[in-house]
Formats: sequence, structure tokens, C-alpha cells
Amino acid sequence: MKTLIRNIGQIVSGDIARPLLDGDSIVIQDGKIAAVGTGLDGEADTVIDARGSTVTPGLIDSHCHPVFGDFTPRQRTVDFIDSGLNGGLTTMISAGEVHLPGRPKDIVGLKALAIVAAKAYANLRPAGVKVHAGAPILELGMVEEDFADMARAGVKLVGEIGLGSVRTGKDAAPMVRWARKHGMTVTIHTGGPSIAGSNPISAEVVLEAAPHVVGHINGGTTSMSEREIDSLVATEMALEIVHCGNGKTALHALRRAEEARALHRIIIGNDAPSGTGVVPLGILRVIAHLASLGGVSPEEAVCMATGNTARVYNLPVGLIAAGREADLCIVDAPTGSVGGTALEALRAGDLFGISMVLIDGQIRIGRSRNTPPAARAAEVVKGHGPAGAGH
Repeated sequence: MKTLIRNIGQIVSGDIARPLLDGDSIVIQDGKIAAVGTGLDGEADTVIDARGSTVTPGLIDSHCHPVFGDFTPRQRTVDFIDSGLNGGLTTMISAGEVHLPGRPKDIVGLKALAIVAAKAYANLRPAGVKVHAGAPILELGMVEEDFADMARAGVKLVGEIGLGSVRTGKDAAPMVRWARKHGMTVTIHTGGPSIAGSNPISAEVVLEAAPHVVGHINGGTTSMSEREIDSLVATEMALEIVHCGNGKTALHALRRAEEARALHRIIIGNDAPSGTGVVPLGILRVIAHLASLGGVSPEEAVCMATGNTARVYNLPVGLIAAGREADLCIVDAPTGSVGGTALEALRAGDLFGISMVLIDGQIRIGRSRNTPPAARAAEVVKGHGPAGAGH
């Protein structure tokens, strides 16, 4: 199947080294981006007129807590992933299935949970969203063979260190090394405890453990001190800013990263469902927060929620480039915004309006039911399009 998106006003690449692309057209072939350029045409099964609006990669939530399917027992809510799709999310990455009722904490049980979650979401895409799950919460007594077992069964993540009995750098460091050896990407909790049974994790613990990702560097929800944040910015770890955290220290971490020329290491997550709730527009709100108050360009902020995260987790999404999976959002300034384009709206602190989301080149939704309406809405002029969403 071939799809052509034409009449694009701006293209955000997802690559923070070159966040804006020249061109007004994108060609999608069999679910992947085939070409990006100007005046591209030719026969296509589906033709979408972007009507001068902006195309971005689908947003990636670097920090979510799914359980199974599209249900969260933490908030007793169904279809929260579908709601995230209506906030532009096309990929979600689990930081641990911690809200499973009766979650097993013995080593056999936690391994089994991680394997089942990884396989279940590999078989199911709620609303079409790509959920990468199976992120075990580490407990004392685990040995290298436990990580080898999980890796052989398809587990590629390690959930937030600190949500289980592993709470010191001394205990965490060998487990992080084993996880790295077996191809897993590791996140660590930081700041104060988030749920009953979790533990405060200081920068000192993080430095000794040396994971891939500093989870919610701005707190989940209670933040580390600015001094501790500075010590972690000085490393090579990915620095995760989340919606369900501290807005002040989010900006502090961003500014320190910019000073260190490390914006490519900033990634964005929701850290939801959590006590803060289900937040379908959380990633978009962080983007607007950083772009309007943090001194970075809106296109750079979008890249933090797309290409930066895709690089950390080695995902074939997050960039608008030939060969990448065609997960895309067509967006514009919301009706009534002082901004004339999606990026101008973000700079002003407004959320953009989503008029269409594609996953693997297939249109999943038209007008979002969660964002304000886009001033210019993309339209399917050839082929079949989705029914318009409502409010």
C-alpha cells in the first residue's frame, strides 16, 4: 500500500541535530517512509492533503506503567492507551508493570510477569499503539542467569530500580551490568518514593548503578535537589523529564543539559498511570512547557519526545526519514491560538491540535477527541479516511 501526504507546511524530523526538514511531501510505502521531499507525486492508494499544517513523528512516551491490555487498575480506567493515541502517542515504553494487583515479588514470579507482559503486548497493540512492556522490578537475590532467562524470552527492558528491594548502588550495579550484557535497557527511579513500598533514590545511587536512563530526573513526583540533578547531567546517561513530576526542576535539568550541550540526551515521559492520574496529553504538555518556558525551540522539544527516545531504546520509529516506520502526527495551531502554526503555538505555551495520526502508514484517528481542534485539518482526498472525532 502506498500513501502520499502532500501540501505540508512544516516537517519536524525528530532528529535534534537537524529538527526541521525541507519539503512539502512524504511518501509511505508498505508502512515505512519511502521519501521526503518537495512536490512528490505519482500514483498512491491514499492521498492526504495536510492543508499547510505540520507533520511530526508520532510521540513516544518513555515512561508508562501499563498492566495488560488497555486497562489501568491504578486509576480503574479503561482505554487509557486509546486516549494517549488521541494525544499523539504512537509508542509507549513500560517502566514496570508495578500496578498489577498481587504483583509477585519473588524471583520466579517477577521473571514470569516480565515475560508474559513482553509477549502479551507484542501480540496486542491497543488502539494500534506500540507498547513495549515486560520491565521487571529488580529484587535482591537475582543472579545473571535470571537476566539471561528473561532475555532469551524476549524481555528487553528493566523497570525502575528502586521500586523493589534493590535500593543501593552496590546492589544495583552488578544487576545493571548483567542487564546490559544481555541487551536490556535499564531505567532507575530517582527522587522520593512514588508508591508504598518504593524507596528514595539519590544521585549517588544512580552514579554507582550506572543505568541507561535517569528516570524522571524532575521527580516522580518528588524531585532530587538541583545539585544532584547537576551531577547526573554531567554523565552520559539519558535524562528523562516527566509530566507527573516537578515543573521547576524540569526546567533546571533542561537548562543544565543545554549548557552541557546534552539536549540530545533529554527524553520525555508521562510517568502515568500514577497517583497523578491518566494523562493523555502529558507528553504534549511537557513539550509545550519546555518550548514556552525552557528556552529551547519547539521543534527541539518535539525531538526530545521522538527521535531522542527512539535512539535510547533502539526503536525504528521517532524519525521522519526513509526506511523508518511511518508513525506520524499531522498537527496545527489550535483554533484561537496566538500562534499561526503548530510550532508557534507550542512556543506560546499552547498545545497543538491533532487532525490525524498514522501508525505504520495507516490512519488510526482523524481529529483528536482530546486536543483542541486544529485550525487546519488534514483531509483524505483519495482513498478511505477515518470518521472525524468529537469532543
